[in-house]
Amino acid sequence: MAGTKACSILITGANRGLGLEMVRQLVEGPCTAQKIFAGCHSPQGPQSKALQDLAEKYPDIITVVPLDTTDPSSIKESAKMVGSQVGDKGLNVLVNNAGVLAHGKMQDTSADDMLCAFTTNVIGPMSVTKEYLPYLRVAARSSGEPGMSCCKAAVINISSRLGSMSSIPQLYSIFPAFSYSISKAGLNMLTVYAALELRKDEILCTALHPGWVRTDTGGEQASMEAKQSVEALLKVMSSLNEQHHGGFLDYAGNTVPW
Repeated sequence: MAGTKACSILITGANRGLGLEMVRQLVEGPCTAQKIFAGCHSPQGPQSKALQDLAEKYPDIITVVPLDTTDPSSIKESAKMVGSQVGDKGLNVLVNNAGVLAHGKMQDTSADDMLCAFTTNVIGPMSVTKEYLPYLRVAARSSGEPGMSCCKAAVINISSRLGSMSSIPQLYSIFPAFSYSISKAGLNMLTVYAALELRKDEILCTALHPGWVRTDTGGEQASMEAKQSVEALLKVMSSLNEQHHGGFLDYAGNTVPW
């Protein structure tokens, strides 16, 4: 991230969409990281080719990590792999980006749809954060920096304005996504709880709304390209401090109402 000294960053769901673009900008743009761990479900699958191409181009910076955020054993194995590489410097930033979105209203949504959304969008980030917490704590202790920031230790949860309860009456007719909205509201509450528990460790915890982005998730009608969204997100991440701990911000740094 521009202007930071972030040494290491782990991004979940890094093989496509926002995750892939974040890896690309962190290695090729002005917002750089010394070590990028790109987590994805199927590293050798066809959907991961672009990520693998980037990793082959920058082998000293990018490490592709097999990471299924819905599988506890996969999360544990990924943490062992990352932990062995970060050593006594720890992990500076965890970006919980992996997520699923299903369109539909309440009457169109099944119990299985809700379970899938919560497993990926809430339980996944919770489990990943808990498993990687030891490495974030190491980074916080070893930084020698006061306060909170992404150059010290941070958990960034990629949320959505669709998880803002006060915003849904305006957005419902434009983009009905019942299970997604409720699960992102759950992710927002997870952010608040995590912030309370991680304050003593001086690990920043913030939820960010990336905008309506033209990806497989956001759809072709979205108003922003991934490149534009990630440029803005990285700028916001570089400016975060203890005042934003437990907060919910958009890609422009504005507070999003709960």
